[in-house]
Amino acid sequence: MTHLHTPNEPYHKDEGSLQDLIENVASRRRTLSIIGGGLFTATFASACGGGGGGGTTTATVSSSASSSSSSSSSSSSSSSASSSSTASGTCTTYAEETAGPYPGDGSNTASGSVINVLALSGINRSDIRTSVGSASGTAPGPPMTLTITLVNSGNSCAPLAGYVIYLWHCTRDGLYSLYTLTGENYLRGVQVTDANGQVTFTTIFPGCYDGRMPHLHVEVYPSLAAATSYANKLKTSQFALPRDVCASVYANVSAYSASVSNLNGITFASDNVFSDNSAAQLAAQTIALSGDTTNGYTGTVTYGVTI
Repeated sequence: MTHLHTPNEPYHKDEGSLQDLIENVASRRRTLSIIGGGLFTATFASACGGGGGGGTTTATVSSSASSSSSSSSSSSSSSSASSSSTASGTCTTYAEETAGPYPGDGSNTASGSVINVLALSGINRSDIRTSVGSASGTAPGPPMTLTITLVNSGNSCAPLAGYVIYLWHCTRDGLYSLYTLTGENYLRGVQVTDANGQVTFTTIFPGCYDGRMPHLHVEVYPSLAAATSYANKLKTSQFALPRDVCASVYANVSAYSASVSNLNGITFASDNVFSDNSAAQLAAQTIALSGDTTNGYTGTVTYGVTI
């Protein structure tokens, strides 16, 4: 979807059949993963970064979204999803999504100034929990290590090496650096994909603000030299987070208390970005997570683009 959203924007979409379909897809993913022995159980062994945890809980999710792509060919969504087969499964072309009001890629302004974090020295980094340049803050929250695999869904899911991923998301309080937190630029960073098409970011678990399912924003650029302005981007999309893991984090880490009611008030069916994605797209765009609120989380996701 291409329209913008704000944390307080109302939503009026029907929460009926699509939510049922999403839940069915999630159930099939878990079943297929258990049968195939592919349950992802790795844990990120690092201390929480100031999350104020109220207990330890573990939530494990299937690490593969490929099975749901092939088992979810029927959908009521108007979005199209093209898939390419490989020896290990399928990959799904992501839906083009809005960058939202806080992209920090030079495409908009705040207080009359163009906001472009891509031009900052030091923005090419794997750990995005701290600010760069003249800012010095650190975003608190349980750590999350996310490995993104960029593949060409138009060419047999071949890994895309040498491309750039720009990742950004909100704080545990649902705020965005550079905009609602004007003195910080953390939770934003770029990296160049390796020979396997992969990058790994270390960040924190995002909060849930009013009117949106928890999510992370992502843009793709053809090279590091081109990753200096939104004008050069190839794709804009978003990653979703499993609802059960989000609910566990928000209920057991006291600093996320505001996210509890916000999550209870939204579903994938009523979310104004994910609601018109096909079941295959939503499954592919959902990060597979493992871990707990004490040690943090590890996640994997395959990002399919047509090049």
